Amino acid sequence: MQRYKILWADDEIDLLKPHILFLENKGSEITAVNNGAEAIELCEKENYDVVFLDENMPGMNGLETLSRIKAFKPNLPVVMITKNEEEQIMEEAIGSKIADYLIKPINPSQILLSMKKILENKRLVSEKTTLSFQQEFRNLSMALNDKLDYNEWVQVYKELIYWELEMDNTQNKSMAEVLDMQKTEANANFAKFIDDHYYDWINNKTVDKPLLSHQLLKNKVLPHVNEDETVYFLLIDNLRYDQWKIIEPFLLEFFTIEEEDCYYSILPTTTAYARNSIFSGLTPLEMAERYPNFWVPDDQEEGKNNHEYDWLKIQLQRNGLKNIKHSYQKIIHNNEGKNLLETINNHRNNQLNVIVYNFVDMLSHARTDMAMIRELAPDEAAYRSITKSWFEHSPLYETIEKIANQGAKLIISTDHGTVRVKKPFRIIGDRNTNTNLRYKTGKNLNYEAGKVIECANPTDFQLPKLNITSSYAFAIEDRFFAYPNNYNYYVSYYKDTFQHGGVSLEEVIIPVISLNSKKA
Repeated sequence: MQRYKILWADDEIDLLKPHILFLENKGSEITAVNNGAEAIELCEKENYDVVFLDENMPGMNGLETLSRIKAFKPNLPVVMITKNEEEQIMEEAIGSKIADYLIKPINPSQILLSMKKILENKRLVSEKTTLSFQQEFRNLSMALNDKLDYNEWVQVYKELIYWELEMDNTQNKSMAEVLDMQKTEANANFAKFIDDHYYDWINNKTVDKPLLSHQLLKNKVLPHVNEDETVYFLLIDNLRYDQWKIIEPFLLEFFTIEEEDCYYSILPTTTAYARNSIFSGLTPLEMAERYPNFWVPDDQEEGKNNHEYDWLKIQLQRNGLKNIKHSYQKIIHNNEGKNLLETINNHRNNQLNVIVYNFVDMLSHARTDMAMIRELAPDEAAYRSITKSWFEHSPLYETIEKIANQGAKLIISTDHGTVRVKKPFRIIGDRNTNTNLRYKTGKNLNYEAGKVIECANPTDFQLPKLNITSSYAFAIEDRFFAYPNNYNYYVSYYKDTFQHGGVSLEEVIIPVISLNSKKA
């Protein structure tokens, strides 16, 4: 055990001599006092690692002493020790941000456990996490060498995310690097899996396939729409599974999880294709052929998602729900989010309310374009941290609380994820080739074969053609497309940014969560 400086204040301190000797034998330095005033004076002069404080001292009691100490040293851990088991005393102590609460009589092992929990928690968690991951590493490696189906790939991805989130709380960066290498291997194998199966899935050549973008609403949202319940479908653009796990605890204050599932995004994994497919219930090719007035091709400057509400109405009508009371709102700017917060109760009598929240997508693009955001989010852990901070302080968080207070059902999902790109990949195309870094479509695309997923005939992937000789190329793993001209500048500008459009676990495997209000 590391050597710690401890202050112990108790009016019966002489009776605690065996406890003090026990801790000193463990290497700690103990300063013992028998009143609150002396404890406060010593805390002002000295730096202690932890304070043990008796609640029931004559004169200045433990709660008063605690309050005085916290006023000038708010981060100093204080353990309250008391004979009093009254709930009011416990609540007041907890509200004063104590580190632990022990009931007399106490034994030396309790004190030691409390100290370790407070002072060595991070180290112990780090060591345990590292050991557990070392044991699991072999199982994951073996799984990646198996012939996995689409459900097993979801489980592998969830497992990798679980360990990523655990590693965020550890100090062992070498294990995080091992995990990153394993994730890279997983993405390489996943790309091969998608290349082998995507054609059959998108063309309904097999019944053994995952739920895809254009099937999401029909299978996960519309079955809940009825006259007796208000359903909110919240699409947070660009929300990856790991980001969902980061914001999940906030939602559990107001909701219980009925189902946490994943579906697969169609290709390309971009807003223009995947989100339009969600709302229309159609593949991109079907949209372009049946509703050319709403479909905007890649080579046109017009916004690609200006007709989401039109697509939604088309799908509701196709499913016999055109007469239901419903709403659609897209939130792009913070002021729009505040307005939604103020008006959300106006939608409580609708059967279906669809909300598209674009902030996470803007954050990922801002990270590319703004130097400050790039500094704030240099890696995956920091990117998750920014997502958490945004959500906690956003109007969306308050809006979700109001939805819960309505007793409504909430279904959360997204249209695609993002991947942090690291490796440039040279590609040549004509001047009408699109600008996305993770997929290209156009005439005469030229690139090194074998390192992309190719679609020479777009209709094979249910994609529209820009012209007769159009083809598509999808970046895999952590690669991004770069043109040969001005290559070095282009690479340095976009390397380590978060992009979407290609094939990776992060972009393709999408969370969809059904939540029931605790007020229902």
